[in-house]
Amino acid sequence: MWGRRRARRGGHSAEELRARRREREAALRRARRQEQLVSKRLLREDSAAQEGTQDGADIVPDPLSEDEELCLYTLGNLVVESEAVRKQLLPQGIIPVLASCIQSPHEAVLEGVGYVLSQLLQAKEAPTDIIPLVLDSALPQHMLQLVCSGLKAAMGAAVEFAWCLHYIICRHKDNELLLALGAVPALTSLLLDLAAQIPQEAPEGLELLVCPVLRCLSNLLAQTDCQGPDRRLLIALFLILQCFLQQHPFLIHECLWLLNNLTADDPSCCSALLSLDLLPALLQLLTCSQMGTVLVLTVLCNMADKGRSQCQRLLQQPLLAQLLPLLTLPDPEAVGQCLELLHLLFLHCPEAAAEFTRQGGHQALEQHQGTPELQERAQALLDMVRQPPGVPSACQATLAASS
Repeated sequence: MWGRRRARRGGHSAEELRARRREREAALRRARRQEQLVSKRLLREDSAAQEGTQDGADIVPDPLSEDEELCLYTLGNLVVESEAVRKQLLPQGIIPVLASCIQSPHEAVLEGVGYVLSQLLQAKEAPTDIIPLVLDSALPQHMLQLVCSGLKAAMGAAVEFAWCLHYIICRHKDNELLLALGAVPALTSLLLDLAAQIPQEAPEGLELLVCPVLRCLSNLLAQTDCQGPDRRLLIALFLILQCFLQQHPFLIHECLWLLNNLTADDPSCCSALLSLDLLPALLQLLTCSQMGTVLVLTVLCNMADKGRSQCQRLLQQPLLAQLLPLLTLPDPEAVGQCLELLHLLFLHCPEAAAEFTRQGGHQALEQHQGTPELQERAQALLDMVRQPPGVPSACQATLAASS
């Protein structure tokens, strides 16, 4: 009846959330490409102006790297526009060529390689025809290395290759190679370094790197049984949330998605959220946005699902009072997730049902008795809150029998 809807490993609402994330991703990449075009035009105009006022010996362009860069961006534009071009390039060895170019010392060339590769990896035939070739090459280890060094050099290239890794991870079922290369600890370390820099001057455009790195790590964690993640990662996530909350609120969803995958099957991670006193900061995000509300509630459900001790810790916060307004939201998904959280709290802590009733919660539940997708769960909760003290509900009796 309750149909747990965690946003993890193919949960009920995962496809809708992924669709929204893809829309944001497309907007980010369009902005990034426009920024690249403008930057390159201004750079060339500035160089031309300098040539008129400086001695030629002061300007030493590398014609080879400029030619490579121009070829790569031209190739990338052709790749994105034509499936026929892609089909011609693959047998002609485009992947080995990119694997060679990625070892270039020139940042502009590296960024161009990332641009071409990202266009290839977004193609509809990528899962069957392109990603296997990429994984069989030296590209993955170089991509991971460049992404993780992005805070020290080549930020533009790091952004491109972070998106490339994201496309591979989310479109390829078996990511054992990336896991074997140490992608999870490497990306975790990158986020820790990034969070450590946040109190100081963060590099411009840092959010463009943070977004795909969060997605890569989140999806890799959803595909592996990594247990006991570094507790510092939880702190890093909340530092990132605090830094980007106002200017780049879309990153809230990315952080919460990762937090959900960390807490879904790991009791130690749930306990760490409480022991590090991060729960108040999490609860502040309950009303940040429609999707944010669903994701925060999902994380809270992950915690409550771990049993009575976790529920008692949750209830030490004014949680019930914060949940009551959410039951009046027009979004059935958010209300449904709220009902699920209440069910877990009442199941493990029957005293919470009595407190919920004292706060007028039964009235909020009654209004959903006529909502088809919510009425069964609302009625089940009403039965729980109306149960006489000391008499276990049917759900509680089942829980006691199974424990």
